[in-house]
Amino acid sequence: MVKKTTWSQKPLSEVVDVNPRLDKPAYRDDLEVSFVPMAAVEAGTGRMDVSRIKSFGSVKKGYTPFKEGDVVFAKITPCMENGKMAVVPKLTNGIGLGSTEFHVLRPHAEIDARYVYYFVSNQGFRREAAHQMTGAVGQKRVPQSFLEEASIPVPILEEQQRIVAEIEKRFSCLDEAVASLKRTKANLKRYKSAVLKAAVEGKLTEDWRKQHPDVEPASKLLERILAERRARWSGKGKYKEPLGPDIAGLPAIPQTWSWSTVESVCSEIIDCPHSTPKWQPEGRVCLRTTEFRPGRLDLSDVRYVSQETYEERILRLKPRENDVVYSREGGILGVACMIPPALSPCLGQRMMLLRSHSLTVPNLLMHWLNSPNLLARVRSLAGGSASPHLNVGDVKAFPVPVVPAVEQKVIVAELERRLSIIDELEATVEANLTRTERLRQATLYSAFSGNLGG
Repeated sequence: MVKKTTWSQKPLSEVVDVNPRLDKPAYRDDLEVSFVPMAAVEAGTGRMDVSRIKSFGSVKKGYTPFKEGDVVFAKITPCMENGKMAVVPKLTNGIGLGSTEFHVLRPHAEIDARYVYYFVSNQGFRREAAHQMTGAVGQKRVPQSFLEEASIPVPILEEQQRIVAEIEKRFSCLDEAVASLKRTKANLKRYKSAVLKAAVEGKLTEDWRKQHPDVEPASKLLERILAERRARWSGKGKYKEPLGPDIAGLPAIPQTWSWSTVESVCSEIIDCPHSTPKWQPEGRVCLRTTEFRPGRLDLSDVRYVSQETYEERILRLKPRENDVVYSREGGILGVACMIPPALSPCLGQRMMLLRSHSLTVPNLLMHWLNSPNLLARVRSLAGGSASPHLNVGDVKAFPVPVVPAVEQKVIVAELERRLSIIDELEATVEANLTRTERLRQATLYSAFSGNLGG
C-alpha cells in the first residue's frame, strides 16, 4: 500500500513552471526542431507524435515552446475534456514547438513529470478545469491562473515514482484488456457484415430452398408489384416504367429470386424538406441523420419541433411505423433504419423515406441497403467528396433482390436472430470498455488520495 505519510498540498505553481519562456536568441533559425500540432496528441492515452520537423525560424513566432520532460495540457474545449495531455518525449535537438492551445507544465527538481501528467489528466481534475473555462461557446479555454492555483498532493520523489509505477502496472493490464475487447468488437463487425452479405445473397436460406422447391418464384411477385404500380398511375398522367437494375459487380442470386430497383419495390419514396427546422425544448420528434444506426434509430437524444412545423414537414407524406429512412448526405451516408412503433416523427434534413410495397417485407429492404454489397455501390457513387451525397434518382435506381414472399419472412427471422445475438455481444463489449475506463479513473483517484495498493 502506498501510504500518505509525507505528503503536502501545494499549489501546482510551486512544483512546476507554468508556460515557461524560451530564450529564443539561443537557437539558430536553421535548427531543426520538433513541431507538434494539437492533432499529434492522442486523446486519453498520453501518446504524442513528435516526428514532424520544422526549422526553428519558421515556427519561433506564434507557437508554444516546450522541452523534453515537460507536460503539455490542451487548454481549449473539447480537447481538454477529451484528455489531450502528454509528457513530452525525446525531441529533435531537445526542443519542440506546437499548438498555441497548449499550456506547458515544467516540473521542478524532485517532481516526476509522469506524476504531474497523471494528476492533470485524471477526470476529476479535468471536470474542475472545465468548470473554470472562460471565453465564448466553442472557444472556451482553461485559464493559466487555474493551473497555477490548483492544489496537488506532493509526496517525496521516491513515493511519486512508486505511485507512477503502480499506476502504469495497472494501466498495462487494462490496456491489454481494452486491446482484446477492441479485437472482439472488430470481429463482431466483420461477422455482422458477413451475415448481412449471406442473407441478401440467399446463402442463409440455401437449405430452406432445397426443402421447398415448389415456392412461387419472385418473378411472379414482381409482376404483381409492377402491375399495381401501373394501375396506381392510371389516369394520373403519362406512366414512366422504372429503369431496369444495374447489377454490374453484384453477386449471383438464387434462380428463384429476381433483380429489381428501389423505385419498383416501394409504394412511396419521398425526399426530406430542404430546410433546417427550428428546434424547441419539447414538441414533436423530428429525425436527424445523427440518430441513424444501421438497422435502428438511436432515440437517446431526440430533437423537437412545434406542431406547426411538424404539420408543414409531413405535407407530402406522414412517416409511419416500418417505413425505412435512409441517409443520403453528409458524414452519415448510406445508413438505413426503420421507424419503430409508437413513434410519429417528421423528417429532418439529408434523408429519404422509403415505404416498401405491401407485398414485400420492409426489414429486408432495410438490411439490403445496409449490406456490404450495396455500400460498395454507395461509396462508388459518393466518391471522395468532402461533402458526400446521393441524388434521389441514384437511390431510386439502386438494384434490389426481390425474394419469394414466403422466403422473405424466413430470411428476416434468421437474419434478425443472428443480429440480435451480435447486438448482445457488442453491448457486452461496450459495457466492459466503459468498465475499464472507470477502473482507470478509480486507479488515479486512489493514487492521489494515498490509497493505491501495490
